[in-house]
Amino acid sequence: MGNRVMAACRIGFTYIGTVVGAGFASGQEIMQFFTRFGSQGIWGIVAVTLMFSWLGTRMMVMGARLKAASYEELNRFLFGPRWGKWMNGFVGVVLFGVTTAMMSGTGALFREQLGWSFHLGVILTAAVAFAVIVRGLDGILSVNSVIVPMMFLFTLLVAINGLGRPEAVEWLTASHHGGGQWWLSALTYVAFNLAMSQAVLVPMGNEVADERILTAGGWIGGVGLGVMLLASHFAMTLEIPEIFRREIPIAMVIAALGTAMKAFFLLVMWGEIFTTLIGNVYGLAAHLHEYLPFRMNTIMAGIFISGYVCSLIGFPAFVGYVYPLFGYCGLAAIGLLALRPYPRW
Repeated sequence: MGNRVMAACRIGFTYIGTVVGAGFASGQEIMQFFTRFGSQGIWGIVAVTLMFSWLGTRMMVMGARLKAASYEELNRFLFGPRWGKWMNGFVGVVLFGVTTAMMSGTGALFREQLGWSFHLGVILTAAVAFAVIVRGLDGILSVNSVIVPMMFLFTLLVAINGLGRPEAVEWLTASHHGGGQWWLSALTYVAFNLAMSQAVLVPMGNEVADERILTAGGWIGGVGLGVMLLASHFAMTLEIPEIFRREIPIAMVIAALGTAMKAFFLLVMWGEIFTTLIGNVYGLAAHLHEYLPFRMNTIMAGIFISGYVCSLIGFPAFVGYVYPLFGYCGLAAIGLLALRPYPRW
């Protein structure tokens, strides 16, 4: 029984680690998708929690039943042979774009926050990531089992700090800032993140295969993401409207917590970038392995080297144009994910 619980927790933690990234850690993602809607953002987070739990579980179970080694088999099942091929190619391009952005992000973190070399940050992170991924899915599960609880603790500490403030109750009646609908924002958020997460969730479903463990892990991951979103949303709502003028909104909250908390924040931010990086590279390498006559380790090394080169020439800017289109493709993917019956064993 204990082993099954531990396995479900590792799956849930890996799910969380795959979804969160630099945008989540900085608060920018949470602010844009939820906090700007004021109190309605709470409903968005509730909806996102349920969708992450349900659809993430379905994705892993489909991966198990399809015996899918990569996300390629799932997209062929959802979209059919013709459109599935296009979706797989597009997912591969965006995974590489996000990989490059994460590598660039680690370099910027080292340079701007620690005063160290950009190149040192990228190369060191890539080396550690390569050492983890060569262990296969077990290495990714193990790393997330350590880093994700730290992320969870950090977001809870941030929220607890805000509970003692006199305006804490006002977050339940906070006003809407800007245009848009909270439900559409929530749907887009889930669509984009699940489309990205398939690179890890699908092969993980195949690797574990036990549907009860996958279901428990999917709900642990979905609810855990919801709690982290709600905690960060609460803390940032207390800083409205100032946070809308900040590139790193969560920094306003961290500033009042002292030097130790700032150091913890930097460690968590690096961890969130790192977990996204290893998930993307693992999924992309598994996809390319189907087409290239090279060993997995060689393909992964090629991805890291290419990502490093592209991070130097500003390739991450490309992601800013691809993300919106990928979000729309993600909407089609989660629609099919919700409606398609499970494949038979």
